[in-house]
Amino acid sequence: MSTTTPPSPSRRRALLGLAALAASSCRRKSSPPPPGPAAAEAAPSRWKELAFAPAEGGEGPQRALLLAPEAAAPLPLLVALHGRGEAVRGPEAGARGWRDEYRLDATLQRILAPPLAPDDLGQMVTRERLAQLNASLGEHPYRGLCIATPFAPDLRDRSVEGAAAFGRFVVERLLPRARAESGCLTAREATGIDGVSLGGRLALLVGLSHPEVFGAVGALQPAVRADEAEMFSALARRARRTTERRALALRLVSSEADPFLPAIQAISDRLRQDGVAHELLIVPGPHDYAWNRGPGGVEMVLWHERVQRGLRAP
Repeated sequence: MSTTTPPSPSRRRALLGLAALAASSCRRKSSPPPPGPAAAEAAPSRWKELAFAPAEGGEGPQRALLLAPEAAAPLPLLVALHGRGEAVRGPEAGARGWRDEYRLDATLQRILAPPLAPDDLGQMVTRERLAQLNASLGEHPYRGLCIATPFAPDLRDRSVEGAAAFGRFVVERLLPRARAESGCLTAREATGIDGVSLGGRLALLVGLSHPEVFGAVGALQPAVRADEAEMFSALARRARRTTERRALALRLVSSEADPFLPAIQAISDRLRQDGVAHELLIVPGPHDYAWNRGPGGVEMVLWHERVQRGLRAP
C-alpha cells in the first residue's frame, strides 16, 4: 500500500471547517489548465450520447456518455461516476458531468502531450508525485481508454443492497452497450470502475459487488463514513473469495483538505488489518470542482489505463 504523511494539525482544523462539504462538492469556479502545444493534434474523439429506456422493476430512464477514441487496437473500458452536484440535477447533467463540469477532455489532452506540469493538476501536486506521473508516461505513453459516464443517482438507501439496482444497470445494460458501440476490450482485467465523492462511494459498492466483471476498482474522495469500515472490508473480502483470489486492483484516493479523509483512512486501516491488498493515495487539495479537474481526473485516468494494461501504476 502506498500513502503519504497524514495531514498536520492545521490541516485537520481545516477539515473541520470543510465539514459542510460532506454531502456534495462545492461549486467553486475555476478554469481548466491550458492544453499543451501538442494537445490539439491528439484531441479525444467525440463523445457519444447513450439513452436507456426505463427498466422493468420501476427504474427510470438512464443516460450516459461514451468516449471511444480511435485506436489501432481495442482499448480498456472505464466506467466513471460523477458526484452529488450532478446527481441532483438529473440524468442528462449527470451523464455529462465528467465531460462538461470536470473538463475531462482537457485532462486527456494534457496526458496525451506529456510531460505534465503543476498547472495541469491545478497546482495541487507535490514535486515527488509529479515526477512519478511523468516517469510513468515517459516509460509507457498513454494509449487511451474507452470511458463511459452514466448518471449516478443519489440513493436514499446507502447500503450495499441499496446500490444493487444501479449495479445491475451498469453490468447488464451499460457495459454491453458500451462494448458494442466502442469495440473495447471485454476481459475483466481490462474493465474498471471509479468515481468521485458520491460516485466514488457507488464505485466501491458496485465494483466490489461485481468482482467477476471489474478487475480494477477505484474511488476518488469517496463519500463514506468511518463506521462503514467493516461494511466495505467485508465487501472487499467477499469479492476476493468470489473471484478465487484472482487479482483485484483496489485504490482509494483522498486529499489533505477532503472532509472525508478521516473516514477514508479508517476504511484503509480496516482493509489493511483484514489483509485486503489496496492502495491509499493522499494528495494536496480540497474537495471541490477544481480538484476534480486537476488531480482527480489525472489520477483516475492514469491509474486505470496503467492497471488495465497490466502495467505498474505510478
